[in-house]
Amino acid sequence: MSRNPELAVGSGGGAGGTGGSAGVGGAPEPSSPVQKVWKPELYKLQLEAPAPCPLRCQRTLPLPPAKSTAEAVEANNLAGSLYGSEYHGLMGHLEAEQLLANARDGSYFVRRSPQSDGYYTLSLRFNKRPKHYKLLHKPGVGHYLRGQDKRFDTVHDMVADGLINFHMQLHASPIIQQINQQTKNCYQQSPYMTLNGRKLRALSNELGTKSPPVGEKEEQRQKQQQRQEQQQDRKQEEPPPPAADPVPLVYEKPHHFKVHTFKGLNWCEFCANFLWGFTAQGVKCEACGFVAHSKCSELVPRQCVPDLKRIRGVFGTDLTTMVQLEPHHPIPFVVRRCVEEVEARGMLQEGIYRVSGFADEIEALKLALDRDGEKTDMSETAYGNVNVIAGTLKLYLRLLPVPLITFQAYPSFMVAGRTDKQAEQRQLMAEAVRRLPPAHNSCLQFMLEHLKRVASHYAVNKMNEHNLATVFAPTLIATPQHMTNLTEEIFMLSSLITHCKTIFGAS
Repeated sequence: MSRNPELAVGSGGGAGGTGGSAGVGGAPEPSSPVQKVWKPELYKLQLEAPAPCPLRCQRTLPLPPAKSTAEAVEANNLAGSLYGSEYHGLMGHLEAEQLLANARDGSYFVRRSPQSDGYYTLSLRFNKRPKHYKLLHKPGVGHYLRGQDKRFDTVHDMVADGLINFHMQLHASPIIQQINQQTKNCYQQSPYMTLNGRKLRALSNELGTKSPPVGEKEEQRQKQQQRQEQQQDRKQEEPPPPAADPVPLVYEKPHHFKVHTFKGLNWCEFCANFLWGFTAQGVKCEACGFVAHSKCSELVPRQCVPDLKRIRGVFGTDLTTMVQLEPHHPIPFVVRRCVEEVEARGMLQEGIYRVSGFADEIEALKLALDRDGEKTDMSETAYGNVNVIAGTLKLYLRLLPVPLITFQAYPSFMVAGRTDKQAEQRQLMAEAVRRLPPAHNSCLQFMLEHLKRVASHYAVNKMNEHNLATVFAPTLIATPQHMTNLTEEIFMLSSLITHCKTIFGAS
């Protein structure tokens, strides 16, 4: 199971210059076409939720009395096969609470209450208190609690999901309350619009050349007039929107949202916050793929864009999810292709990765990679400025919801970086690397070895390990947005680049 200060959302950046260095802290580069969009607070809170800990039965369960009915014997045998060693047999309320009294949060077991009628009882401990729930099972459906809609393959999964939701209710209520108070103005600055604005404009242009059926013309004219009247009414009350709406009127149709269980890590495309939980975390539009919290979906405008579903891409998608979509390649194709191009024609380019490419060209390449995947033409003929390729790679890494050096592993890397003795430092870094998920581990190794090769041409490109670390620290490391002094992070990343072969060899 994947257990798991607001970041700015924007689509800023027109055509950037070919000069300029990377920003410090979490700030975007001067010509960056897209800033960070995802908010990590709920994800970090989910990581802190207690893990399920089954309490195994240490006693021999008594057999049913000799005069028991066939139904009672069958029920007893069923409990043993369904719940295994987590089943403690017939046990009363007080005895169950005594068993949980000295256990840690997340501990749980299944019992049969003396007064039960067709159900078992799930007893667990959270926030130092016992909780009891009526537990049922239906073949082909799964385990579920009486009165709840969620279904689970195992009791362990059920407890994991429950502990996450308890933890969120206890610690995340201010953030959840803020999510519930979002307005429709949030839509214009949402990840959905930030990541897909150029695609939506392209679709709008396509549709602009098509004439709608005669019956639709009058309907569209009426809708447009009604919208203009509403905008006039709100003009005195609301500030003007930050950007023109790229979604054409022809797309004014409702979304078809359905509750969805997401595999891997997913974020709400409306409010940018994490979709917490283990199952039924949110909703997804079956027509265009818009992903949101259930409450956020109620605020999304009637602007479903089914055509966008065919060009929803890889930028802004969790790295582990991306690698699962490409089982034969541990490195996402965006990273592979960009590195290949930089190594083919950018190793001797002065200021490679420090000098920015044009934001419009980076955004155009992003669109092409989202639409065409590995077939994208990234040759010198298509993109003569190799800084555009380098900028696109940095953009992909910057838009990862979970940075390459993850929130969990970050403290271990920083402890290693502060160690003075080089041998001990490399050993600690090797241990930190092992804390990374497999997808992050492989991609980080791939990137560090690439940056080491770039640094080997320092005499020409003027980019040594420290300079590259200065550029990539805000992109690869999970630093808080307000942090502006990245001296320690840069030193740590510089050491990683310098000793990457030794560190990953040891790990």
